[in-house]
Amino acid sequence: MDNQSSTPEAILAPFKDNPKTAYLVAEYERLLQEEGELREIAQDGDLGALAREDFIRIDEQKAALMTQMQSLGAQERAEEDFPNEIVLEVRAGAGGEEASLFARELADMYRAYALSQGWGSTVISESKTDLGGYKEAVFEVRGRNVYKRLRFETGVHRIQRIPATEKSGRIHTSTASVAILPIRKKTKFVVNPADIDMEFSRAGGAGGQNVNKVETAVRVIHRPTGIDARSQSQRSQAQNREQAMMVLMAKLEHLQEEQEAAKHAANRKSQIGTSDRSEKIRTYNILQDRVTDHRLKESWHNLPGIFKGDLDQILDALETSNEADTEKIVAT
Repeated sequence: MDNQSSTPEAILAPFKDNPKTAYLVAEYERLLQEEGELREIAQDGDLGALAREDFIRIDEQKAALMTQMQSLGAQERAEEDFPNEIVLEVRAGAGGEEASLFARELADMYRAYALSQGWGSTVISESKTDLGGYKEAVFEVRGRNVYKRLRFETGVHRIQRIPATEKSGRIHTSTASVAILPIRKKTKFVVNPADIDMEFSRAGGAGGQNVNKVETAVRVIHRPTGIDARSQSQRSQAQNREQAMMVLMAKLEHLQEEQEAAKHAANRKSQIGTSDRSEKIRTYNILQDRVTDHRLKESWHNLPGIFKGDLDQILDALETSNEADTEKIVAT
């Protein structure tokens, strides 16, 4: 066994740089110092019994502190894996105006679900059509377990219905893509500022007269990948720049995770969480009042309720399937 790894310094090292546990480390080190002083005193036979009581007390306090530090560390790791803040991006796909209207319905569905969970959602940017559909919309959603619950929603969603404008009664198929991007406190992607281009424009929509006179909207572009992000919801250019960079970092990390996952594709075939926004994951069939998740090969009814945010049954099934798949992979 490596003695170095079991020294107090090595044991405390992971907790020292963490603001949540640093004060506990300081208290633990104070107890170590007190323990050292007691060892010297304990050499005096008359004080031996008293010293033994103090050693027991210190050991109990050290154990309690270590338990607390480990618990806080585990909690932080869980928050890092499943952060309580995401970027939700919805984009119209094939199907023209129908696809844009579908993208709007999906965005409204997720925001209704967020509301039912007590989460907060904020518009970062949106591009609307004349009929009120979304060419593209980006939201920030914050709340407990938001990424854990929605992480399997990334992918292509498809709707089959007869549009109101369709005279002959033909069924149209339209698509929209959804991306669920976690916002992590500790970013894994390092960006060279020289690789970032910024564009400024006037923000559209509500926001007062200032919106129409000053170029507050910001678009940031990562030149090496071509990935961009836009923010127009804030009143100042500086706030929009900060928000756009946050979205850009989430997109770049997601790209990096997709590329990493692709290297291990053979091990992931049985898993539902591919994080690939080009994968067709779900079909909403209006005429049959049925939504089918193609990864689970399972269907549900009551589409009006689902579009109003009643998603728990679908999300629960995805979570259960993922846990079962993970157990299989671990077992092999």
